[in-house]
Amino acid sequence: QVQLAESGGGLVQAGGSLRLSCAASGSIFVDNKMAWYRQAPGKQRELVAGVTYYADSVKGRFTISRDNAKNTVILQMNSLKPEDTGVYYCNLATRRNSWRAYSDYWGQGTQVTVSS
Repeated sequence: QVQLAESGGGLVQAGGSLRLSCAASGSIFVDNKMAWYRQAPGKQRELVAGVTYYADSVKGRFTISRDNAKNTVILQMNSLKPEDTGVYYCNLATRRNSWRAYSDYWGQGTQVTVSS
C-alpha cells in the first residue's frame, strides 16, 4: 500500500501564493509518477499539473517539482485566482514493470480557497 500525506492548503486573497506539499510512503515501485489534481465545487476532478503537463488555466502561475529521494511533490501556486478554489489532491501512479497497468493512489485532499 501507498500513503500520501498532503499539506499546505488554506485561505488566500487573489494574487497571493500557496505551496502544497505531498509526501508519499509505502510500496512505491521505481516506475512511478506524481501529479496534482483539483476538484472545484460542482465540477469533476481535473489534472492541474503532472510531470510534463500543466492545465492551460494554470500555465505560468503554477510550478510542480519533485524530490525523488524523498518521494515528495510540491505545487507552488502563484498569482492565485478565485477560480483556483477547490480541493487539491495529490496522486501517485506506480507499477511494478512496464507491462502492468499503473495503480493509482490518492491523498485525502487539501482545501484551497482564494477570495476576491
